[in-house]
Amino acid sequence: MPITKSAKKALRKSIKNRERNLGRKAALSKVLKNFSALVKTKKISEAKNYFPTTQKALDKATKQGLLKANTSSRKKSKLAKLLNKNS
Repeated sequence: MPITKSAKKALRKSIKNRERNLGRKAALSKVLKNFSALVKTKKISEAKNYFPTTQKALDKATKQGLLKANTSSRKKSKLAKLLNKNS
């Protein structure tokens, strides 16, 4: 347990940041799973309409520091290939 005042504040801050980051990760994974489910169930037209939302979520996660830029780009590329392969 923290003893000093600044250490107590740092602990409070890290707990808040952890909760925020977990929520953001959950939202991102939900979007990715929804997109993958649409592609797997052969709902290609819906998946094409949902793809910009997926890209936006990945870009937002990169901006928030949740993902690195190359990771986000790699995931977008992989999803685009998956969509084009099944269409």
